[in-house]
Amino acid sequence: MTDHHTYKKVELVGSSVNSIEEAINNALAEANKTIKNLEWFEVTETRGHIENGKAAHFQVTLKVGFRIASS
Repeated sequence: MTDHHTYKKVELVGSSVNSIEEAINNALAEANKTIKNLEWFEVTETRGHIENGKAAHFQVTLKVGFRIASS
């Protein structure tokens, strides 16, 4: 066991027709299928699509950090 950890960050874009929170969780759920040791995220951009004067689709850009397994 080491006394430090090393992390890597990747950028993801999640989407949802329901909410920003769901867009975040959709991105994290997909990343979790192939990336091990996910530990944190930060939202860097939020945007959406407008239909008939209402928010109809949400997109959220995230930076997701994961710990490199051997660190």
